[in-house]
Order: sequence, then structure tokens, then C-alpha cells
Amino acid sequence: MSVETLPEHAEMWNTLSGAELIQAIGDGRFPEVSDVARYIGQRIDTAEPGRVVISWTPGEHLCNPGGTVHGGFIATILDNAVCLASASTGEHFVPQLTLNLNIDYLRAVLAGGTYTVTGTCVHPGGTRLFSTAVITDADGRPVAQASGSTIPNRAFAR
Repeated sequence: MSVETLPEHAEMWNTLSGAELIQAIGDGRFPEVSDVARYIGQRIDTAEPGRVVISWTPGEHLCNPGGTVHGGFIATILDNAVCLASASTGEHFVPQLTLNLNIDYLRAVLAGGTYTVTGTCVHPGGTRLFSTAVITDADGRPVAQASGSTIPNRAFAR
């Protein structure tokens, strides 16, 4: 993760809560901390302690030979939602490391459509956090869901 070293970004990094910094990323006030999010078509809509909502518009470059979005990219957006939900609970933003991720694929995901991905932290433990995530289509139907455990990346601990 590289964060631009503009003074206002350093100030935000040092003072905002996890949810506030995630919301600042979504609002464009803080630089996106990962090229992966841009590559897969992720945009943070809202963040509050314990909950994040992401808009996801996967492109054709994420499709498998069968014409649907590859399951690995579905896993990636679910992992991002689980980790962001966990990180949103912190006094400060600390990136999360995934310990496990369990996924249920329910319906095909198609390129070009916009999906809503909601991550919820169920257990904001001090050393291990547990979160869930669900992807819904434009009609509100779930297309995939996940649960996962994360731990704070101590390399970023203050």
C-alpha cells in the first residue's frame, strides 16, 4: 500500500477513524490505496463503523471463457468487503489480513452490470475480526455471499 504523502493525506491517515478514512476514499478525498479496486471496478459508496457498501461494476476483462465474471474476481470483491467492514471498526484505519474466506456462489455475475456489495463486521475483536459480505444484483437478489476472519496488519499499527 502506498499513500501519497501530501500533508492533508497524512493528517487524515493519523486522525480519522477506520470508517471515516474508508468514506474519504469513497468520496475521493483520500487516494485509493490499492490498484486492485480500480482494476475490478470497485467504488466505495458508504462506510460507517461495522458496515461498508460498495458499488461494483465488473468489466469484460474479468470474464471467464464462458462469458461470466470469473469466480476469483467475485472472491476478490467479497474479500475486499469483508476486510473493509473489519477495518471500519477501528479507532484508526488498519488494513486487514484475511485468515479465511468462505464463499457461496449463487447466481452468475455478468460484466457491465452494477452490483451492490455490503460488508458487515459481526465480531470486531481486538485480535481477530469476523465479517460477512453479500453481493446483490440490480433487483436486490443475492448473487454471492461470504464470511471471513481477518486480523489487523500490524505493519500499519500506530
